[in-house]
Amino acid sequence: MADIYKVTHSEITQLPVKKILDFLDSLGLPSDNIIAEDKERAIINKNLPEYLMSLPEEVKRDARYLSKYVVGAGFGLFDYSLNAVWNEVTLALRNKAITYGLGMFYDAAVGGKLREAYNTEDDLVGLKDITLLNASKKLELITDNTYKKLSHILDMRNDIGISHPTNYTINGFELLGWLQTCVQDVLLDQPSEAAIQIKAFIDNLKGESNVLDRSKITSILPKIKDLSTHQCSRIVLTLFGLYVADDTSQTLRKNIASIVPTLWEYSQDSVKQKLGLTLEGYNNNLHNFKYEKGGEFFDIVKGNNFRTKSEKLIALNELTEELIAANSGYDNYYHEVPIMSKILTYFNTPKDLPSEVSSNLIHTILKCRIGRGLNYENGVSPKGKPLYNKFFMLMREEFIPEFIVQLTTYDIKAKIRNNISKNQLIELLKMIKSNIVNERYIEALEYLIRKLPSDSEAMLSKDFKKISSAFLTWT
Repeated sequence: MADIYKVTHSEITQLPVKKILDFLDSLGLPSDNIIAEDKERAIINKNLPEYLMSLPEEVKRDARYLSKYVVGAGFGLFDYSLNAVWNEVTLALRNKAITYGLGMFYDAAVGGKLREAYNTEDDLVGLKDITLLNASKKLELITDNTYKKLSHILDMRNDIGISHPTNYTINGFELLGWLQTCVQDVLLDQPSEAAIQIKAFIDNLKGESNVLDRSKITSILPKIKDLSTHQCSRIVLTLFGLYVADDTSQTLRKNIASIVPTLWEYSQDSVKQKLGLTLEGYNNNLHNFKYEKGGEFFDIVKGNNFRTKSEKLIALNELTEELIAANSGYDNYYHEVPIMSKILTYFNTPKDLPSEVSSNLIHTILKCRIGRGLNYENGVSPKGKPLYNKFFMLMREEFIPEFIVQLTTYDIKAKIRNNISKNQLIELLKMIKSNIVNERYIEALEYLIRKLPSDSEAMLSKDFKKISSAFLTWT
């Protein structure tokens, strides 16, 4: 087989090149830098057959781009060969985008008002090659190294392509190397079995006409837990894109909501952060519907701690104001709970509390946790109390000085003149003390626990100021 190929290719390379060039001259057409030199064609003739024979038969069976590459290389039209293989690369990248999910792909590829024009598979043709390449890298459809290689090939294809006048000529080894990069890193990089199964799962979910019942959900969740974090992450990205799409049905959104919290739990943090950036992008680009639905998605998965810092600061300030209003309003025991539940979705670890909003947030939640001094439930929302406790247990040690400062504010001092509220504070101080290791903080909290029962303003005493002077400056 190889011998037959070599003879055929050799015959191609021995075509009367001079006659072709003379013919071009006779027509008054340029003939320089059109056909590669004999020595470069010889490099192709010697090395290309061996490489092509190494490729699997199923890869070559319908690979017309390889046929065009061979013919172009044989005639010495290296730029034609490069163009043929690059066109196949763009088709492969478009297929990767379709498999990944067009909604998320277009979100990454196209910004601003132009985004509305890109929705279907046909719209992929409207993307420039460099945009297709950049989005593929951003979404990790290709590796960083592959991106660098393809970027260079694209530059060469654009600079020395058929339609661009240039004095540069491609040499045989370059042409062979570019072919190998395109084939090995893109065209042979087929979806894995897991990726195919994931796509089938997504397609089945999109095709479901009814809301999933409890038995179906119960059967699906264990299978999700068996997936790798990478696979879960891919599904989460796609489901997010579906959830925020304006043509998604409510049935599909409900079905996504029933399974995505489990997927989110097993997904990679880098992907969650990427979605946080995507959500902020919707807001910045005035994609109001997508931003609203994206916010719902983050609430469903309890993932608001992965929103960007600027997003978290705005949201936490708004929620703090809502909590203040609920605490001082009618039926506060019930109205505080959903607000506090949402606040907690912004915290997963102690480091998630932004210092920019810590003072106001600690103060407000402290007021709710101390309560209103009523006999009923000791003045504290029974369902809100464990949520407030969770917040203070998540509070980092570095916020203890800020917490103590809040005890000296007018409204907190006024509250703990009431014995019921004071007892709630002492209970909270004991809980916080059990969760810290700094000896100075422990000493300060122990002093308050000991003195507050008989002195509601123990935090303003000389002895306390002396104990806490190592971490607080008193005026």
